[in-house]
Amino acid sequence: MKRTIMLGVMSALLFATFGFLPPAEGYQPGDRAMPFKYRNKQGQLVALRDNVSAKGYIIVFTCNTCPVAQAYEQRVLDLDKQFASKGFPVIAINPNDSGRSWGDSYEDMKERAIEKKYTFPYLVDANQELARTYGARHTPTVYVVQRQGNSFIVRFTGAIDNNMEDGSQATKKYVQDAVNALLENKPVAIPTTKAIGCSIKWKNG
Repeated sequence: MKRTIMLGVMSALLFATFGFLPPAEGYQPGDRAMPFKYRNKQGQLVALRDNVSAKGYIIVFTCNTCPVAQAYEQRVLDLDKQFASKGFPVIAINPNDSGRSWGDSYEDMKERAIEKKYTFPYLVDANQELARTYGARHTPTVYVVQRQGNSFIVRFTGAIDNNMEDGSQATKKYVQDAVNALLENKPVAIPTTKAIGCSIKWKNG
């Protein structure tokens, strides 16, 4: 009941602020994504619209503690290395309730970002608004969004590749293929896949 009320209030606020409603089950390819502005580990505000050179973003809902997220951590770093200079940088977002997930506090996030030498912003979704609106349910889940004027259109949702244990053995590199297609002005061949990982730790859930 509380979750339903919260989602209703959030929907009203999004409509009043941005002129659109979040989808009931999260974003699908072709949807216009909610813009956001959050503080990174240095305390600086990071917003989708602020980076005028960005053609889009690779948005990754992830965390410190999930073994699957940890298995994909280097691959997220590699995606940023490969695509940031081409206009599709990574933005990582931790949606876990730190009260239910020991090791996912903001301080823990800052420590991990420094230890692992993150080259991208690592943001905390403290009220879990972004995860609910985007429709993320597991860590990691990726959304590739493409700039269209002042808006960002979802072009891909799902998993990074099809081999959690060893990226070098993956036969499908979903995110890499999606971004390469967008850079070549081609449609994304596989626009949605199932994200596999740990369930997001929701507040009061």
